Amino acid sequence: MTRVVVLSDTHAPRRWKTCPAEVAAHLRTADVILHAGDVCTAAVLDELADYAPVHAVLGNNDEPDVAAWGAAETLRLTVDGVAIAMLHDSGPAAGRCARMSRRFPDADLVVFGHSHIPMDMTAVGTRVFNPGSPTDRRRQPHGTLGLLDLRDGVVVGARIVPVT
Repeated sequence: MTRVVVLSDTHAPRRWKTCPAEVAAHLRTADVILHAGDVCTAAVLDELADYAPVHAVLGNNDEPDVAAWGAAETLRLTVDGVAIAMLHDSGPAAGRCARMSRRFPDADLVVFGHSHIPMDMTAVGTRVFNPGSPTDRRRQPHGTLGLLDLRDGVVVGARIVPVT
């Protein structure tokens, strides 16, 4: 089993001065960390890498050092046999699953951020997952992150976890 911690929209240094204790507790269990953009500064990605390998995509608020760190507009990777596609902004909520299915036809899971609204939905054969934001909850009741358990090409568990 592979434990994946999914983050997005950490917005450092305005919102993320250092890793919040509640987030760090989950990061200590991570085999892999995915960040779906708006980290804002590469220093956070370096901080996360102290816990586990990090894969990240660029958000609309990211500084050039995040691209220099290695984050791209989109990313495709396979973790424990699960084909994952990542991007920051998946567009409007209406038609999202169908649109992501067309854009990433080989993905088992599409991870995105941008809205700060946590979501785990499967439709049109594609699972889309937004962890929300651990530090900028906007109109949500809690700051959140995502936990995925993957095994042999299957997402065996997915949760949105409140951290504030």
